[in-house]
Amino acid sequence: MTKSYREITLEGLWTNTILFSQTLALCPMLAVTGTATNGLGLGLATTAVLVASGLLISLLRNFIEPEIRIPAYVLIIAGLVTIVDLYMNAYLHDLYKILGLFIPLIVTNCAILGRAESFASKARILPSVLDGLMMGVGFTLALVLLGAVREIVGSGTLFSGASLLLGPAFSFLEVTVIPDYPGFLIFILPPGGFIMLSLILVGKRMIDNQFEKARKARQDETDLIGGHITI
Repeated sequence: MTKSYREITLEGLWTNTILFSQTLALCPMLAVTGTATNGLGLGLATTAVLVASGLLISLLRNFIEPEIRIPAYVLIIAGLVTIVDLYMNAYLHDLYKILGLFIPLIVTNCAILGRAESFASKARILPSVLDGLMMGVGFTLALVLLGAVREIVGSGTLFSGASLLLGPAFSFLEVTVIPDYPGFLIFILPPGGFIMLSLILVGKRMIDNQFEKARKARQDETDLIGGHITI
């Protein structure tokens, strides 16, 4: 692996995000992003598994035979998910009840197995941990963004139930954005997830195109200046 830490960070947060670039983990995205709080909870749980699996798989990569690497990765990820599942059941029980089956299903998240196979199994420990962290943070931000937009449009609130689900310390997150708002139910339901995801993907593509145009303009200007200097 020759990627710099800057490249790893940029990929995880923008250019190769799990949800907006790889379009993976769509099932939990539709199910849990009815509120920003639920998106934050699942995102943090997934981040913990991504970081820990990156660490362990990078550490054990020279001891795992290529023929059994996929079952070994799944076993490691399943063990980590079990730990996260038990921890949330013990200390974040209200959030655990809402997320329910989607915590154990982190095992089947293709993004986690994909990072294990494409990165952690070939990289040193620190880059692997950073890759897991940045992919997890990017995934969490995507879930929170989707949940926030759907919650505001659907019910006029933001981070509803944060103090109950995540603890009293998070009560400052609870905001009524639109008072006396009757709500728009479709945006809280799974179809609203598809609608908002589509709009965000369009916005991201437009931003990427603007960045690409600016990059090409700078490159053309540099080539032009270089050509004048050569002449």
